[in-house]
Amino acid sequence: MKIRVLGSGAGGGFPQWNCNCDNCRRIRTGDMNAKARTQSSIAVSTDNNNWLLINASPDIRAQLEAFPAIHPKHGLRDTGIKAVLLMDSQIDHTTGLLMLREGKPLDIYCSEMVKQDLTTGFPVFNMLSHYCTVNHHPIPVDGSSFTIPAIADLRFYTQAIKSKAPPYSPHRHDPHDGDNIGVVIEQISTGKKVFYSPGLGEIEDHVMSAMQAADCLLIDGTFWTEDEMIDQGLGKKCASDMGHKAQSGAGGMIDILNGVSNARKILIHINNSNPILDEDSEPCKILAAAGIEIAYDGMEIDL
Repeated sequence: MKIRVLGSGAGGGFPQWNCNCDNCRRIRTGDMNAKARTQSSIAVSTDNNNWLLINASPDIRAQLEAFPAIHPKHGLRDTGIKAVLLMDSQIDHTTGLLMLREGKPLDIYCSEMVKQDLTTGFPVFNMLSHYCTVNHHPIPVDGSSFTIPAIADLRFYTQAIKSKAPPYSPHRHDPHDGDNIGVVIEQISTGKKVFYSPGLGEIEDHVMSAMQAADCLLIDGTFWTEDEMIDQGLGKKCASDMGHKAQSGAGGMIDILNGVSNARKILIHINNSNPILDEDSEPCKILAAAGIEIAYDGMEIDL
């Protein structure tokens, strides 16, 4: 199984276009040892030709151009993207679908709740019906498995997780199973598994079980501290208010990952405010000592 990190940043990317926080200012002026990041998305394949796109960020065009394996190879119009899996209905995970409108009908796998959001509060599916159209494939949210015919040798297990529906969702304040999911991707022929969850607000028992059984984790790395946005004057909400578990502090993501013994551990969906973006920072050293990696755009993982 080959996994390509197309984008490793949170909403807005890094640097964020209108942000003058310490991180964004310093990377622009060259005073920071850091990598720029586009918004979170990955692609998965077993043959390096047929790819499943997981989330479609607003940066999708640049991400695809930077990834030759997914470029068109057959005929005048072609793509290595054979299907799309959506983890939620957030703007930074779905707006990129509009950039894919010139192609054939999109085979999109998502929960019924995500489909509802994308036909009501943020009607991307409705808009695409005037261009390429969408073939919606409902997915389970109870941990059951399914396969995607165009993506050989992979089995998917999707389960509801506790996070937040987007502000435009009709059920923003009325959570439903399927607003957000985590996914275990298993290569059938080898048994290798990766657990992907870029937005994770709570470590429920089924989440920990999935993490313990995985060979690789691509897990929510949005914030370093619970009050990061407030402390930097960037917002009024805590990490948990936005459906994310901070890395540091008692019971944070570092503590949780310390309890997972056998998996490769990688943080993804890094917010522009997070000090781990500075590769010379003390938080980076803490992560390295804990055996935790930080995803970057273009990172490739082979399992």
